[in-house]
Amino acid sequence: MSSFPADFPIAKQWPPLHPDRIQLYSLATPNGVKISIALEELGLPYEAHKVDFSTQAQLTPEFLSLNPNNKIPAMIDPHGPQGEALGVFESGAILIYLAEKTGRLLPAEGALRYQALQWLMWQMGGLGPMFGQLGFFHKFAGSEYEDKRPRDRYVSESRRLLGVLDRHLQGRDWMLGQGEAAYSVADIAIFPWVNNLIGFYEAGQLVGFSEFKQVQRVLSAFLQRPAVQRGLNIPPR
Repeated sequence: MSSFPADFPIAKQWPPLHPDRIQLYSLATPNGVKISIALEELGLPYEAHKVDFSTQAQLTPEFLSLNPNNKIPAMIDPHGPQGEALGVFESGAILIYLAEKTGRLLPAEGALRYQALQWLMWQMGGLGPMFGQLGFFHKFAGSEYEDKRPRDRYVSESRRLLGVLDRHLQGRDWMLGQGEAAYSVADIAIFPWVNNLIGFYEAGQLVGFSEFKQVQRVLSAFLQRPAVQRGLNIPPR
């Protein structure tokens, strides 16, 4: 039986103050805050550790022992399946794990379960990568490139994805439908990226965000949730 922290080398780099709680290794980025928001929504006790990319903390042997892909977020649940400590990486996998652990934020069966999963995969395979590339070419080093074709490619694809999202949200409160019960891991995966696109990346005008009224409406509702407001700042920037 594995135990935390003894069997997890990452605990040497980030010693836990509360080893009985879920340990989150993250940054306040769109992928990172997916998990802190979910943990806040679910009310699960956790301890957040900042993985400082400026010091390449994600490349240490300790971090790689938990996530060989050297990305955030990663997580350890000291009370995993069959009572054994479990480490999980990839934000989508962590969201599914937390939802199944608690029986919340993801329907246990039926069509709605697969609708939630398909939109979660849509975010991970499309929305997140496209918005991230657009952010690079618009705000970061890519802005120095004289050739604007790469940026324009990602602007075009980001607009297409926003259109897909806008049409889907017509007549819906959340990705799965009407009412609080429809709020799910799909929303928690998607809307931090939308918020980042128009906030941190400052690309709202570039993609014509004002055209996507349904996305604006649901993003506003998302940002008003107390758990979202708390989770967006964990770990503190």
